[in-house]
Order: sequence, then C-alpha cells, then structure tokens
Amino acid sequence: MNYRKETMNMEKKFEFFDVTADVGIRAYGKTLEEAFENAALAMFEVVTDTSRINPSTRKYIEIESEDTSALLYDWLSELIFLHDSENLIFSRFEIRISRRGDTYLLKGSVQGEAFNLDKHESREDVKAVTYHLMDIREENGFMLQVILDT
Repeated sequence: MNYRKETMNMEKKFEFFDVTADVGIRAYGKTLEEAFENAALAMFEVVTDTSRINPSTRKYIEIESEDTSALLYDWLSELIFLHDSENLIFSRFEIRISRRGDTYLLKGSVQGEAFNLDKHESREDVKAVTYHLMDIREENGFMLQVILDT
C-alpha cells in the first residue's frame, strides 16, 4: 500500500502503520477535534486520493458517545456509513467536541462529493472501524490510533 503521507507546516496530520490484513492509522492534532478530523482524512486516503475530492456536498453530523474511544469509533463508522449508503467521499472536516454530563458530543460538518471512477482512484474498501489497539493520547497535542478493517 502506497498511501500519500500528509504534512502540515512540517507536522504530520497522520501516518499509517503495519497491521496484518488491515490498515492502522495514527492521526495527530493540536486539539482533539483536529486529531479526529485528521483520522477521517486518513481513512478516506485509504479509499482514494483525497486531494482530488471536490468539497461540493456538505453533510451535518451529530454523535453522542460514552467516552472518547467510543466517539472516535462512532465518528469514523458514521463516515463509512455515508460512504457506503450514499457513495460519498470526503476531504474536509469541521467538528466540535464537547462534554455533556457523562457523555461526549461531536457536532460538525463534512464536505466531499460522490465517488466517481472516472475521476477518483479506487484504493481499498474500508469495511469497519475496530477497537483493537485503539488508543487516544494527549501529549503536546493529541495522537489517535485506530485500525480499519479493509
């Protein structure tokens, strides 16, 4: 697999790591929101070249989960659902994460377009997000690790 590696101001947005039969992602961000957005970008980079996605369609998302790991799982799973059910691929993500009592709330929007084989490279099909080796760390920013079932 030769996925494009992103850089932003000399800092990584995400990287891939080797996992047998699946794809591992480590996403980074100055904030938890930025790391979640970069995890989504990395996931769609597995599917296609995200630099070729025109952000012409916007979808609004609201997710409530019991903790940040469940929120990451639910966030990426919702994006897989939109990809599978509406044939959409995304390259721009704007979210806010807040805490409400004992739960976490993610609200935001994603932008992309319909997948088109004449325009978009077809790479891997992401079937699901897994909890296996999932990790969320805060050290000089945030690092999220997640494995995608392909």
